[in-house]
Amino acid sequence: MRRFILSFLGSGYLRPAPGTWGSLAALPAAYLVHWLGGPGILIFCAAALYALGVYLTNKEIAASGDTDPSWIVLDEVVGQWIALTPISIGAYSAGVDVLRLWPGIIAAFVLFRIFDISKPWLVGQADRRGDATGVMLDDVWAGAFAATVVAILGLLAHSGLLITLPGQQ
Repeated sequence: MRRFILSFLGSGYLRPAPGTWGSLAALPAAYLVHWLGGPGILIFCAAALYALGVYLTNKEIAASGDTDPSWIVLDEVVGQWIALTPISIGAYSAGVDVLRLWPGIIAAFVLFRIFDISKPWLVGQADRRGDATGVMLDDVWAGAFAATVVAILGLLAHSGLLITLPGQQ
């Protein structure tokens, strides 16, 4: 059960790039969580998954001796949900289906993956910890950085400073 949860329903076993597969699997799950309760429940669930992830990753590290198994992607789910939070807030505030903000969803996904892979600043510091907290925390930082850029892009797009796509406001 521990590995099923840490691999986010098995998505962490997909190859190549299990982190990308885990991030992709996080998208429909985030939609469901948002649909069930909006941004508040998305934030709560991300925090709960973070705590569960640290706990279960500690158990996995103790059992396997591997300090950062590539199949653990629950951290990507948490980071991706953090990156999607501005989209969830925007859709909820506007009273629209979150899928109407699909350019923001794509931006959140791409930006999160860029920050997660390149590991700038705090992302890299957390990753170098070599423990369960580091496994989870680097993706929290990557998600926070992506969420910040997504929020800025959203503000620019909705202020008319960025070119919008047909059908977008």
